[in-house]
Amino acid sequence: MEEKVRKFLETDLLERYVKGDTSSVEDLKIESYIELYTEVDSAYQDLQNNLEIIAKSNAAEAPLFILDNIKAAINSEETPVINLAEKTSNRRTPWFAIAASLVAMLFAGSSYMLYERNKSLLEENQVVVDEIFDLRNDIDQNNKILNEVMRQFDDLNDPETEKYVMRGNGRAKDLKTVAYINPVERTSMIDVVTLPQISDNEDYHIWAEMEDHFVSLGILDPSEKKMQSLPYMEDALGLSITIEPKNAKNSSGDSAVAEIELKSKNN
Repeated sequence: MEEKVRKFLETDLLERYVKGDTSSVEDLKIESYIELYTEVDSAYQDLQNNLEIIAKSNAAEAPLFILDNIKAAINSEETPVINLAEKTSNRRTPWFAIAASLVAMLFAGSSYMLYERNKSLLEENQVVVDEIFDLRNDIDQNNKILNEVMRQFDDLNDPETEKYVMRGNGRAKDLKTVAYINPVERTSMIDVVTLPQISDNEDYHIWAEMEDHFVSLGILDPSEKKMQSLPYMEDALGLSITIEPKNAKNSSGDSAVAEIELKSKNN
């Protein structure tokens, strides 16, 4: 590897480029290095793949109530108009009575229209106010999600982070999870790729194997497809996933469906 390529990869230019935090001048330099040097292109592809892992694990579906609201709006019907039968009379109505009636009808009609219009405006204003508050909450929530995604992305690309792929044994052949452990930053994460369906009376537990006992790190949900943080356990010898009865507090020992050994600090 050329010296200038090695120095380039030691900087954070590629990582900032993937995040969109570089200037136009930096972009030209980075893109030229990606085009010219296979080592830089490979590192760039790794960053892209890690970003895709984070994006997929935090993807969220649109709320169902949005579709329901659209369907309700399409299928809504106007209130039917009730026609009143006119009462006939052989007696001639004086012209001033007719004029007064017309004026009264016009006034009543105008008053009703103004009332309905004001009512509609008040309802629309309330909708706008509610949407503004919802938007503020959404922005705050999205900022929190984005910050967490960026933290996970940084952890994945930290050179001190070790990657461990956990595959199921004969009891759970389709099981696959990936653990990311950083002993320097003391962080642990797990990406649930696939967990076979089990009965409603059982849970997937993940454990840290210590020298003479197991410590529970939590329950894995088969429906949860995003990156999950785990408690970091100092001096853990390995990780194991077991199938346990609901609300189990201790590992039964013989129920492991996936196991890995962790690298020691001396390795």
